[in-house]
Amino acid sequence: MTSVFFHSLTVFTGFFAIMNPIANVPIFLSLTADDDTGTTKAVARRSVLLAFLIVVLFAIAGRLIFTLFGMTLPAFRITGGLIVFLIGFHMLQGNQSSLHQLNREDNQKCREAALSVAVSPLAMPILAGPGTIATAMNFAAKGSLLAVAITIGAFAILCAITYVCFVLGEKFVTFIGVGALGVITRLMGLILAVIGTQMVIDGGQGVLKLVG
Repeated sequence: MTSVFFHSLTVFTGFFAIMNPIANVPIFLSLTADDDTGTTKAVARRSVLLAFLIVVLFAIAGRLIFTLFGMTLPAFRITGGLIVFLIGFHMLQGNQSSLHQLNREDNQKCREAALSVAVSPLAMPILAGPGTIATAMNFAAKGSLLAVAITIGAFAILCAITYVCFVLGEKFVTFIGVGALGVITRLMGLILAVIGTQMVIDGGQGVLKLVG
């Protein structure tokens, strides 16, 4: 029983270090800065739910999926890194996302467009990125039902914590003001660009190992 507890703690700590919900809060706030409270909560809810489903899928059948589609983890890292870099670059330039340039007369269409950030970049590759997926696959690699259950359970707890952090982040916006949020948006854009670059570098190193 003690070994199961410590293993669960190790799995949770590993996921927390990779995903770090606290560090992702400013990124979430930047991506939802122009959205109303209801939309912001919907984005938070949808992003963590999708991230959870993605991790569950790869924890159960990750190696099969990679083999079936002929994918490698380095290729996944490089693709995810490029996506994150481009998003960060646009945030750094202070450019509005295309979803904020839609005709505001069509509220339903605009809301659905706003919710799209829950899929990319929030759910993937920020929350359920290559590192998180690789971590889930490694922890569940033992193949036992207990190992898979612990992996899924630990990530479920982390998703709940992430949702709370995202929702409470709205109070942070009210406290610091819109002007300060603009500065944070650019800063987070720089950080996202660096994260994306590092993901590409990691993927490149993985490619060299495969070739070597």
